[in-house]
Amino acid sequence: MLSPFPGIDPYLENSELWSAVHNRLIVAIADNLVDRLSEKYRVKIEKRTYFSSDEESVIVGIPDVSVATKNLKKNNSQEVNERYLEIKEIGTGTVVTTIELLSPKNKRKGEGRNAYLNKRNQVLASATHLVEIDFLRGGKPLPIRSTNLGDYRILISRSDRRPNADLYAFSLRQSIPPLPIPLLPTETEPILDLQPLFNYVYEKGRYRLAIDYTQPPKPPLSPEDREWAATLNYPTN
Repeated sequence: MLSPFPGIDPYLENSELWSAVHNRLIVAIADNLVDRLSEKYRVKIEKRTYFSSDEESVIVGIPDVSVATKNLKKNNSQEVNERYLEIKEIGTGTVVTTIELLSPKNKRKGEGRNAYLNKRNQVLASATHLVEIDFLRGGKPLPIRSTNLGDYRILISRSDRRPNADLYAFSLRQSIPPLPIPLLPTETEPILDLQPLFNYVYEKGRYRLAIDYTQPPKPPLSPEDREWAATLNYPTN
């Protein structure tokens, strides 16, 4: 059974669920892309690791992506592993495109945001394309020069067009727009259709059994969206 929402299911933004959603969606994107790329490329699942001791992480106590708790110099710190994708040219080993799916830690003050901003700036200063996917309404959006950020956004920054970039901003009431994945110059860009992949993750994770749709999502909806969402056909367990 599919989610009652046409695009992103806001109930999956809850930190208790987002960790698994993030990991499942990263793998689904990688598998989808590798089937449509020539053997000139390979898709790698990479990992960014940092230690987080920000107060919010300790209070929540729930991993954003993958967390191993360690005691470092008598301080309670968390080793956080965030997964992202790299499309690499096999012949040269060049990273052609980086695909990032943001986690809650990337959007709130602390080590997670700092680590991600450092990586983001490195990519933007290089010849690597950046695809940045933000399916989280909560937290502070990453720096983008646009007044129309929507509820969710996908940024496509091609290395040969910077500082210009394409922004796909959409609302809770819309489906996820298909997006082109930039490759080497003169090559046709494959279209990544994220909505079927998101639906696949929802179904395989059996999230309809894990979500209590009688309760409001976290973060909460606006009054207008709450009224609209009340008209949807929610699944019953």
